[in-house]
Amino acid sequence: MIPMVDLKRQYARLKNEIDQAVGQALEQTQFILGPNVSALEAEIAAYHGLPYAVGCANGTDALLLALRACGIGPGDEVITTPFTFIATAEVVALVGAKPVFVDICPDTFNIDPGKIAAKITSRTKAVIPVHLFGHPADMDPIIDIARKHHLKVIEDCAQAFGATYQGQTVGTMGDVGCFSFFPSKNLGCYGDGGIAITHDEEIASKIKMLRNHGSAVRYYHSEVGYNSRLDEIQAAILRVKLPQIDTANDARRENAAAYCQAMAGKDIVLPSERPGCKHVYHQFTIRTKNRQTIADALQGAGSASAVYYPVPLHQQDVFLKMYDLKENLSVSETCAHEVLSLPMFPELTPEEIRLITDVVNNVR
Repeated sequence: MIPMVDLKRQYARLKNEIDQAVGQALEQTQFILGPNVSALEAEIAAYHGLPYAVGCANGTDALLLALRACGIGPGDEVITTPFTFIATAEVVALVGAKPVFVDICPDTFNIDPGKIAAKITSRTKAVIPVHLFGHPADMDPIIDIARKHHLKVIEDCAQAFGATYQGQTVGTMGDVGCFSFFPSKNLGCYGDGGIAITHDEEIASKIKMLRNHGSAVRYYHSEVGYNSRLDEIQAAILRVKLPQIDTANDARRENAAAYCQAMAGKDIVLPSERPGCKHVYHQFTIRTKNRQTIADALQGAGSASAVYYPVPLHQQDVFLKMYDLKENLSVSETCAHEVLSLPMFPELTPEEIRLITDVVNNVR
């Protein structure tokens, strides 16, 4: 079976370096906020050209702590997309604010900047654009709108490490950029992990304090915080992978090009890349009205496929119970019924791509 992502192949390729890094971390026995966490924070900050990076327990916490650090709380509203993993809006609810959903662009699956202004109210305090599937959101108009209305911008970069927009890496254009290191991500560890990056010293200090039980000085606590510290062993693994992220992303892009070339002209909508953007293809997601037929055919031929995401957030039971949501977000709803993601990872072989595309092309 061709999996959606093959971590066994990845580990086999990096085994010696990862085993050595983990072994050294074990020998040092500094497991909580140890030297690998500090070094990874410095290396990821440098990669993005920013002064601050703060490791967290996971990508969801990175978003949550970013909201807290930006002063978002009860009674506030945060504009975001309904076509994303629930964590993006879940954290808004967790800080007591309300997620306000704006429809997406059909070609990138990202929030439509042209529809944001109409959703801004006196309670709006922030915007969370998501760089979904590895394609950057259209940040210039989003930043312009945010500046005009004095809104914070928190970039959800969970699926887009290394993607660029007009020459800037994602996560560097807003007030905070939040990343997930979930194992399947472009830069993934072997457990949970996340990080927040920022140019703002005050925001960085607040996130660092909140991740450690609201404490900047040991046993002195200024706020109710969280236990959300990036694990030392996971940081050691990530430090092995970080220098190879651009090469891995280039391999994903090559695989995406091979997919597109093989399926061009067929009755499906292929993923696109807007001018000035570098798509890093966390997922290779097509749109088709024959989704289930194609998924079944792939399964029968020995290949996985997946639907990200079958139910937009504005239609999820949890939010319907919490808020009076009556939006008709037609693009998100249509995409939810048509999207199908195909296997995508750097080690995917030409033979595997050929098998998958032959199946897709032959479905009628």
